[in-house]
Amino acid sequence: MPCASFALTVSASKRLIAKAVAQLPCVRHALAHSIVAISKGTTNGYVVEEILGRPIDKAQYVLGTTQPQVHRKPMTDQRMADVILERGTVVEDTSVVDVIAQMGEGDVLIKGANALSADRKVAGILVGDPQGGTWGKTCGRTGGSFVTRVIPVGLEKVIAGDVLSAAATLQSGTGRRGATPNLMPVQGVIVTEIEAIELLAGVSATQIGAGGINGAEGAVWLFVEGSERAVARARELVEAVQGEPPFVS
Repeated sequence: MPCASFALTVSASKRLIAKAVAQLPCVRHALAHSIVAISKGTTNGYVVEEILGRPIDKAQYVLGTTQPQVHRKPMTDQRMADVILERGTVVEDTSVVDVIAQMGEGDVLIKGANALSADRKVAGILVGDPQGGTWGKTCGRTGGSFVTRVIPVGLEKVIAGDVLSAAATLQSGTGRRGATPNLMPVQGVIVTEIEAIELLAGVSATQIGAGGINGAEGAVWLFVEGSERAVARARELVEAVQGEPPFVS
């Protein structure tokens, strides 16, 4: 069977995942008929670009970021409004938290994650806000309303162990201080590089490695199999995203 392998940097992975999210059947349906709400996050900045079909200042579409403890790069103080689309048209002067009360079956909430148990299809969100942040303010309303939760998250965020166990450890930790965040387990339509390339190219994908240097820190190696046409399409997709510049402000 035809096959190939590729290494994807973190930024290339984010672009590939975003392309797939924009083509998910549930997202395409919601763009045509209902509401798509996109929470802020680094990967979601790429999702916004793919859905709107134009570039944005992605540094303005983040909230918390993980950076080196020393030599941190300052981020812009400016913030874009949350991107909410109703039947494909951007809704002005609203936010994800504001619109969630109006959302129901057929609508889509897109929210990134900080941790992933890929084998269990469970993601985790680090929350420092005592009120639970964006997810805490929306998950209760989406849980029983048939809103589809789409979670774009790169394989760089796979953690050792299990998200559920890690969350329980944080909850029970007697020495926790206010600076230690909670970890909220979340489920939904998880889109990693694997789901992305399988959806967009029609191949079967397996992660075979991780890590790198010289800008490839956090990279993932994928092995793909499929028809000649599908593998060729996978190559085209990877070539299209491999020049994606690093995410910097």
